[in-house]
Amino acid sequence: MERRTAEHTRRHRRHARTWRGALGVLLVGGALLTGCSAGTSNGDKAATDSRGGGALPGPGPAASAGAESDGAKKQDGLRESAPPDYLSTFALDVDTASYGYARRTLADGGLPDPSTVRPEEFVNSFRQGYRRPDGNGFTVNVDGARAGDKDEDWSLVRVGLATRAAPTRDERPPAALTFVVDISGSMAEAGRLDLVKKSLDILTDELRDDDSVSLVTFSDEAETLLPMTRLRDHRGRIRERVDSMEPTDSTNVEAGIRRGYDEAVDGRVEGANNRVVLLSDALANTGETDAEAILERIGSARREHGITLFGVGVGSDYGDAFMEQLTNKGDGHTTYIADEDQARKVFVDQLPAHLELTARDAKAQVAFDPKTVKQFKLIGYEDRKVADEDFRNDRVDGGEVGPGHTVTALYAVRLRAGASGHVATATVRWLDPRTRAPHEREGTVGTDAIDGPLWDGDSKRLQVTAVAAYFAEALRGEQLPGAPGLGELSSHARKLAAGTEDESVQKLATMIGQADRLKNGPDDGGPDGTPEGELG
Repeated sequence: MERRTAEHTRRHRRHARTWRGALGVLLVGGALLTGCSAGTSNGDKAATDSRGGGALPGPGPAASAGAESDGAKKQDGLRESAPPDYLSTFALDVDTASYGYARRTLADGGLPDPSTVRPEEFVNSFRQGYRRPDGNGFTVNVDGARAGDKDEDWSLVRVGLATRAAPTRDERPPAALTFVVDISGSMAEAGRLDLVKKSLDILTDELRDDDSVSLVTFSDEAETLLPMTRLRDHRGRIRERVDSMEPTDSTNVEAGIRRGYDEAVDGRVEGANNRVVLLSDALANTGETDAEAILERIGSARREHGITLFGVGVGSDYGDAFMEQLTNKGDGHTTYIADEDQARKVFVDQLPAHLELTARDAKAQVAFDPKTVKQFKLIGYEDRKVADEDFRNDRVDGGEVGPGHTVTALYAVRLRAGASGHVATATVRWLDPRTRAPHEREGTVGTDAIDGPLWDGDSKRLQVTAVAAYFAEALRGEQLPGAPGLGELSSHARKLAAGTEDESVQKLATMIGQADRLKNGPDDGGPDGTPEGELG
């Protein structure tokens, strides 16, 4: 008993010394911007929220140098190691709904609510021109440029991930799609149920004879209008069911999704891409309205049968956050359509990317070099953060990515004075959709690759990425290093539209001009928003 008590006392004293040492490091190090880190360091596990974000501050300049001053001195002369966190870890995201909804809101004469603006979805709405792999998996492309003359020590670093090119209509595997359509009263507004019907008509024309569809509608209750049916010889029947849909009562999304997954499981087609497609304004007001609880109730259909969820949002009043949560939890992604042109883009041009998966639970981790990097900030991805130590934990959810997709992460990076050499290594990890075998690829970037001026450089696609990110941050009332005002940003976008001959960039320029006018001035007038905190 005495030996156990003495041992307990010694352990307690060691623990107390360790705690005092760690506390000393935090006090000496000063404040590190929590947004600079996507998770926790390997040395000190910080408290995180359910998405794995929110690290404690790391130590300051003395600790980062890796010299004897690293850590806090213990009474016996040894030092407790507490390295700062130079890792940024997040789940991949191919959603674009935030950008589409902002475009609709601005066109209607209003500014989007800052809470609905997700910069990564603005960036991922544009072509990037990355090199693609020949087979399944990813290429990792890393580049960048100096942010601007007034912030010469800041650069933008772009981490670009690309899957193989999307197959043609005839090359892709067959599809088995269960459409879950919101016919609640709110869908009566022009541009909602009528646009959904038009979208389904477009899709019915685009699908092949060996594809299959089922149709579920929901308001206060759910109803199956069409069980899983092969399109061959049944296109007229499908159109009749679509045309019969009329808006009725309240919005019980839970009932619709549960019935939809039941139909998807019952009609599952072996060897096909089986997917539930939810078309809704996502304004749930009846039944279960918590996204995680809804998906948990149909968890076996997702886990055992591999049926994923694709969300298509409509309507000027749109439950953006709810739809995003549903699709994130449902191993899928979401987009937004405001008109027939966007419907054709989603259901014709991009259809293979929305149907097929090339990667499950995909995550990225960017390791910055403390010898060259003083500060960094990941732009966006707040809802997709993953704890650093869970990067290779394949039980932790990542993102699902299809063929033809690109995923871009943009960082604001402040280099050390006179820095030269390696800046960062980016690694992507994913699971094979069929075998669940893990794979990884990585890419690196050095100071020479991010030293050129942004606006005078040759990479027009990098400039488009910067414009989209700067615009999103301005809509959120924030500003990144080197960010021009909205008037100048609109000018950059117009020049890029002419230089790339890309209609989508012209639409971006129009959006920025609309926002500029609504904010009454050439500049957005926001705070300087410079990321705070030293990485060491």
